[in-house]
Amino acid sequence: MIKKILEYNNVEVKLDSDLKISDLSLAINQGEFIFLIGKTGSGKSSILKSMYSENKIIKGEAKISDTNLRIISEKEIPYLRRKIGIIFQDFQLLKDRTVYKNLEFVLNATGWSNKNKIKERINSCLEKVHISNLTDKYPSQLSGGQKQKVAIARSLLNEPEIIIADEPTGNLDPKSSIDIMDVLQEINQNGNTIVMATHDFILLKKYKGRILRCKEGKIDEIQPNELNIETAYQ
Repeated sequence: MIKKILEYNNVEVKLDSDLKISDLSLAINQGEFIFLIGKTGSGKSSILKSMYSENKIIKGEAKISDTNLRIISEKEIPYLRRKIGIIFQDFQLLKDRTVYKNLEFVLNATGWSNKNKIKERINSCLEKVHISNLTDKYPSQLSGGQKQKVAIARSLLNEPEIIIADEPTGNLDPKSSIDIMDVLQEINQNGNTIVMATHDFILLKKYKGRILRCKEGKIDEIQPNELNIETAYQ
């Protein structure tokens, strides 16, 4: 039986803006690659933030990785985020630490204490994104694509059931964007569920995934043969 990683039924999200997200229904299965698309201001990032409880769900039924987002308490949120990998457009790396130390910081903060296991886990995640040679580099010594690969490795550290990527190629040149997408596709093929918000139409045409369009806080699905600039961003 296919496992549902995320399920929203008639959800309303609390926002500090004029955008209204209500009556939102969505289901994502284990192992899927989801593209979340839509014009600027359509609610993509707000919906993603609701998945890791930065934006509160105030109505409806919502579960991610067997966690009830409707009733989650503040003290439970850090445990939820250990089960979710989060990738940001602006990388959010610690500038005063090497690649290795950036990843070690996350593991220490999430309860890892055995130095050998920490080293083994960091090396494994860096290998998955093909940057094992960059462990001693600082963020200032890396290209944008390399920084995003570090961020992807960081998202894998605690073996998340789902990875949420908010415009992960938004700050990258086209070649680096393709490189990052190839890495994300590899990770997905190894069993990780990925939800990726993007405005990059070229990536949508090049890579396979289920395409969900966000429009005025609602979501509908677009079939690949229906995809064009007008349908993607209307």
